[in-house]
Order: sequence, then structure tokens, then C-alpha cells
Amino acid sequence: MTVSESSVSDKYELVVGLEVHAQLSTLSKAFSSDSAAFGADPNHHVSAISLGHPGTLPRINKRMVEYAVKMGLACNCSINLSNTFARKNYFYADLPKGFQTTQDQQPICLGGFIKVKLSDGSTKDISIHHIHMEDDAGKSSHDQHDEYSLIDLNRAGVPLLEIVSQPDIRSAEEAGQFLTEVRRLLRFLQICDGNMEEGSMRCDANISVRLKGATQYGNRCEVKNLNSIRNVQRAIEHEFIRQINVIEAGGHIDQNTLNFDADTGETSVLRSKEMANDYRYFPEPDLLPIQITQEQLANIRAGMPALPNQLFENYTNVLGLSDYDAGVLTAEKESADYFEELIKHTSNYKSAANWMMGAVRSYLNENNLSADKLQLKPAALAGLIALVDEGKVNNTIASQKIFPELLKGEDKSAAEIASALNLLISNDSNEVEAFIKAAVAKYPDKVKEYQKGKKGVLGLFMGEIMKSSKGKIDPQKTNQLLIKELESK
Repeated sequence: MTVSESSVSDKYELVVGLEVHAQLSTLSKAFSSDSAAFGADPNHHVSAISLGHPGTLPRINKRMVEYAVKMGLACNCSINLSNTFARKNYFYADLPKGFQTTQDQQPICLGGFIKVKLSDGSTKDISIHHIHMEDDAGKSSHDQHDEYSLIDLNRAGVPLLEIVSQPDIRSAEEAGQFLTEVRRLLRFLQICDGNMEEGSMRCDANISVRLKGATQYGNRCEVKNLNSIRNVQRAIEHEFIRQINVIEAGGHIDQNTLNFDADTGETSVLRSKEMANDYRYFPEPDLLPIQITQEQLANIRAGMPALPNQLFENYTNVLGLSDYDAGVLTAEKESADYFEELIKHTSNYKSAANWMMGAVRSYLNENNLSADKLQLKPAALAGLIALVDEGKVNNTIASQKIFPELLKGEDKSAAEIASALNLLISNDSNEVEAFIKAAVAKYPDKVKEYQKGKKGVLGLFMGEIMKSSKGKIDPQKTNQLLIKELESK
């Protein structure tokens, strides 16, 4: 964007609402017993029901309803105890029934909000309009054959949640943080893996602009099926400038459905935007209204896991960790679960956090693993933390010698490994003094430099002592004894 373009864009405000489709991790589809598993050969997870054959009747997947309630509670929504399904009618080749079974007038979750944290340190509550249940369409492939589009109906009927935000989003950053938080909640609840590349979480962005200070919304364009958080942000940034340019040139924003090209970063018209009445919604005649009792709602609420914001508050306010530490630990469910188990075995919460964000995280990244795949048991890592806290090994030995052995998962404790490898710190003061005297004798010129005030040479002496002792010393105590020895010269 040029300087002149920037000054023009300052006149306008971006307005964005997001529709997030989350494919639920149920074993079977929304209204049939067909498998909902990802990755099967094309058209293998289908039946007369999911293919929409005449005379077939749907049957509700109870797990879908439970997952919808969980997500609603996590998003601070009101749960609609009596909700219904409708038919959303439209024709497309990968929609075998000729309609989508969805919720229209009475969705399962109403209102609510998701709190997002922004790069400037501020937070913002982005309001939820509603969350509703529906079934997915199949998948069309237009690039695998020269003449034909190919249809895979395995996905047809897979249960979806659609999380619809209010048009509260005012920047690409806010949109990215909203999606990040939605994905994190889905993963913590274990109701969707949030994998946008595989399509289990998809996003449509409704984007418009208006003059700053205006109260009426401008005409919006909907960018469909964005498959990464970064692409959502890129599409928003592009549309913001494109729509401003159209308006500044005296044009009019048509309410269209757009496609986003990830290679060019630009949008193009897919079709004219449908209005709700184009879909000819009417109540689904083959499904009874869902009635959720207060007892069922209480049971679902009681079975909810600790959510990221709850853990964050506990880590900062109770355990005394920094906001940064707590943010890293709660970024992924697997790491949070591992840390939760780890602090059952140690009260040195800061050290536990440091190990999680340091050596453990490095190992996981290098091996492309998540924390739940780590062979090292939390209790064993707590044993290593205790070994350091008790002064039996130093941090260097713990991370470079003992930790790699623990990772092998051979059921040996940190103490057993330290003893077997002769790594325990020597309590023999005569031995430590001998290491110090040898290092001082080796560098007489550096002794004179120290005595002239050049304190930086301490590192040279400590390095030599660590080397000759093979790390089997307490660095803090040794440093004090070293200073005493140098100042006595």
C-alpha cells in the first residue's frame, strides 16, 4: 500500500464477521451410522441414508448434540434447550440429498463471546451470534481430470458445528486471533482436531467497509472455504483495499460470494451471494425437535475439561508463572495436559515450566511430536527437577547428560541414571578446592587481570573447573570459593 493509499484507507473502517465450520470428531455421521473417519478411499463411507435415497430416514447422532453444547458452554453461550432442524435447499453435485440438514430458527447455542489477546497486550471480546449443528456436503475435485469433476461423498453427512460471530472484527489480526482461539477450544474439548489443511476446520469471511463513524454496515462480500488462518488474514487485507478502491472510484460493492487464490493473494467472484430466502428453508419433517433437560446440561457441564483461559488464570494467579509462560503452556492441549500431570509431582512450578518450554519443547519440535507422544513420564521429569533442587546435579548436567537418558523411556529414575553415570555432585570440599587451585595455577596472567578489576575472567576459570570436574560441582558454591581463592592471592 502506498502512502496515498494509506491516507485514503484511514477514512474507512473494516467490518468482518466469520463463519467457522468445525467437523466433529464423532465415529459416525450426523444422521446415519456411516463412518465419519477421514482418509478412506473415495465413496466408501456411504449408505442409502447419506446418499439421500428415497424412503430413508435420518436419526440424530447424540454425540453431535453433546459436542455442540460443550462448545456453546466454552464460548459463554446460552444453551437453547429446545431446538429444531430445517432443510436448506440448494443444488450442487456433492450434495446428494439436494438439501442440507441444518438449524435455522432455533439453533442450539445463542449469544456468547470469545476473548482474544492482541499483539499490543490488549484483549477484546468478540461476540458470537449463534452456533448451530448441520451435516457436511461431499467434496468436489475439479483438477484431477481433464473433462470431468470428481465427487467423493465420504464427507457427505459428517457432523458440523458452525460458529457464527457477530460483525465485531475490525482487523486481520483480530480475525486470526479469533480463529486461533476457536481452534484451541475445539482441541481442548477434543471435539475437533482443528486441522484446516484437511478441511476439518474451515472458515468463510464476511467482509465489508464503511466510513469511520458510520453506523450502517456496507454491502458485504463472503470469501468461501479459506483453509488456513494466514489465508483468512490475507483475504481480509486484500478485500479491505479492494473495496475501498471500488468505492473511491465511484463504484458500488456487489454482494457476491468470492474465491480466494492463495498464490496471488487476490479474490475473484464465485457467484452472486444468495440470500436466506433463496435457500427456501423449511422445518425438517423427519427429525423431532431436540429437548435437552437441565439434568443433561448439568452432566455435560460437569464433564467439561479445564479450558485454556481457566488454566492461564491458575498458572499466573496461583502458581505465580508469568503471562508468557502460561500462554506457551496453554497453547496446545497436549502440553497443558503434560504440565498438569508434571505439577502433581513437583512444587517447583517455575522450574517445571522452564523444562517444558526449554528441553522438552526442543525435543518435541526436533522430532515433530506432540507432548502426549513423549516417552518421558511426567513423574520422571519431576525426579530430575528434584535432583537439581536438592543440589545433587547442576542444570548443565541435568539437561545435557541425564535428560537424554530419560528420553529413552527405560524406566530408570533421574537419580539412578546420575548414580550409574557417576554424575552426582561431589560433596568433598577438598576435591573442589583442588579443581579451583589447578585452574588458578593454569592461568596466572588471568589472576592478575582479575585482581586489576577485570571480573569477566571468572567465566574462564569456571569453564576450566567444570571441564576438569566433568560438571560434578555445584556452580554457585564453586563460584563463591573461586572468588575467595582469587582475592586471597
